[in-house]
Amino acid sequence: MPIYERPTKSLMVDWAKENLSPGGPFKKSAAVQWFAKNYPKIKSNTVNMHVEGMAVNNPVRKHHPSIKAGSGHDLFYKMGPDQFRLWVPESDPAPRYKDDIERQELNDTESIAEEVEPETEAGVEAAREFAFERDLRNYLVKNLALIESGLRLYDEEGITGVEFPVGGRFIDILAIDKDGCYVVVELKVSRGYDRVVGQLLRYMGWSNKTWRPRNLYVASSLPKRLRPT
Repeated sequence: MPIYERPTKSLMVDWAKENLSPGGPFKKSAAVQWFAKNYPKIKSNTVNMHVEGMAVNNPVRKHHPSIKAGSGHDLFYKMGPDQFRLWVPESDPAPRYKDDIERQELNDTESIAEEVEPETEAGVEAAREFAFERDLRNYLVKNLALIESGLRLYDEEGITGVEFPVGGRFIDILAIDKDGCYVVVELKVSRGYDRVVGQLLRYMGWSNKTWRPRNLYVASSLPKRLRPT
């Protein structure tokens, strides 16, 4: 439910009109600063997620059911990591929504084995891991209580905590526990343990400046050196 009389997506349009020109690039921090000055009750995380979700070509839109044709979210075009500009309907690609993004991902999954290592077991395994990690995430999003009682998905004005952007990276799942505290959930189905642990430490380092989450690591198995003693 919006904190102010108008939702964040509508206020974002005001910011864009006041501060952006066609073709001019911007970073999310510019929007965060404007909201902090004019609408301080809106969290910086909410502003960041709205910038990401209001970029018409951003795949994270598939996780936000409120983003659809005519919902008022089609405003920006994402050029790269934390690089955005205004969307130009006359020349830019049409907005992408849940169904067409998932359709493209399915096509990518079917072809990834050939793209990575054609006609090899390694290529097939890469495709399986890609699909399984995606499916595991989608399953846990709907069943977070299986991880911990009372755990629920972060949701702010219809923008959810799936692939949540922090510090230039994306958290697999951002959740809220029964006490109202943030919980970072990272997933890994292959043996990339060091990489995932490193990610969690980076999230902790970044998040301690603004919010203090617990961190959970969900994997198919854990090496002995990472198991509790």
